[in-house]
Amino acid sequence: DQYTREENLSMRRLNLTRRQFVRSLTSAGAAVMIVPRQAVARSGQTPPNEKLNIAGIGVGGMGRGDVNAVRNENIVALCDVDTRRSGDMFKAIPDAKVYRDFRKMFDQMENKIDAVTVSTPDHTHAVAAMAAITRGKHVYCQKPLAHSVYEVRQLMKAAREHGVVTQLGNQGHSSDSIRTFCEWIWDGAIGNVHTIHAGCRAINSAFGALPRLTEKHTVPPELDWYQWLGPALERPYHPAYLPGAWRGWVPFGNGTVGDWTCHVVDPVFWALDLGSPTTIRAEVKDYDPKTQGDAFPTGEIITYEFPAKGDRGPVTMHWYSGTEPIPRPADLEEGRKPVETGAIVLGDRGTIMYGSHGAGGARIIPEEKMKAYQQPEKTLPRGLEHHRDWIDAIRKGIKAGSDFATYGGPLTELAMLGVIAIKLPSTKLQWDAENMRFTNCEEANQLVNPPYRDGWTL
Repeated sequence: DQYTREENLSMRRLNLTRRQFVRSLTSAGAAVMIVPRQAVARSGQTPPNEKLNIAGIGVGGMGRGDVNAVRNENIVALCDVDTRRSGDMFKAIPDAKVYRDFRKMFDQMENKIDAVTVSTPDHTHAVAAMAAITRGKHVYCQKPLAHSVYEVRQLMKAAREHGVVTQLGNQGHSSDSIRTFCEWIWDGAIGNVHTIHAGCRAINSAFGALPRLTEKHTVPPELDWYQWLGPALERPYHPAYLPGAWRGWVPFGNGTVGDWTCHVVDPVFWALDLGSPTTIRAEVKDYDPKTQGDAFPTGEIITYEFPAKGDRGPVTMHWYSGTEPIPRPADLEEGRKPVETGAIVLGDRGTIMYGSHGAGGARIIPEEKMKAYQQPEKTLPRGLEHHRDWIDAIRKGIKAGSDFATYGGPLTELAMLGVIAIKLPSTKLQWDAENMRFTNCEEANQLVNPPYRDGWTL
């Protein structure tokens, strides 16, 4: 590359200024001139008449779906540390350059990449997304956005400063059903909402595998174990961690609350503009984080308290995971099945029950109230697709629906606060969101920004 790092930084700053200028013209109704790719390549921007050059970081599992969802663009690079999971994608897109280390990918292809999808395990979301953002690349990142509150805040800050288009992978946010739910709440369909019971019956726990960690195993030749570890503190390879099972291990995943909050809580977070809670408390059965802290429990109940905001009063949200079911609502008809993954939303004039992924199957209960309700006019756009929303936002120079800085980040922070509460069960934590600290528990503050392994920084 003929440009030094300092020159690249100057180019990114120059293009950020140009982007801001173009947006100001667009908002005023002015025509936007299409600029050749070579004039904007260093900031990650792509002219509206050209396809985006996209790289996939983590292309097995969820990553396969994320890359396939943007295959209409140019897939120029694929990065994955485990060819057992990703080998089929390498074969399916033979023109894409293949990497194991996303840092090397950016070093070699920085000026050939406009945007990236990040679909790695939770503990490497932030480092991969940050590497892209600071190079001026647009980012689609699987939920949850990060592995700690600190990482969430840093990604929010970086996304704002670098002016890139970001999207959290909570696809239900682009659904028609979440828009219908919001319009019902804003219409006062159930009055003033005061309580939410939300949760997921999945059990993302590694309890059963804890005794197996004493076993010794050889790293498979298809896996780059130290690159898979990323910023996590060093430990020997064990097949109990991957693939998939990492969600139940504290060093790598975020348990059920981390995996599902961004889906299940999304509708109420949007409709009620919940923002940050003031207190968080977790109740966990048969779990001692001092002796079992490598694993998430098999179930928990987490209570969040949100202060009054705008026209609404205070809201209490109870989160139920795994073995702890969402309680059956009192006004649900006998013989009708309660929701297992989703939420019960209680207002002073009624109840709404909905499923996961964007308030799927939302209904006012009992059914006679649903049939009697005169639904409001549709005011929010319909027919969106989550990946396409991100691509379209890049082309238009606008925010995507679940962008890191204003929506996806704050939503993920709820999950990260729940993870901290699980590690300190039965402690009612007082959260000072503005200063990113707990006012009554220094032990909890140590969990806001856990240490990285040597050689890794955000």
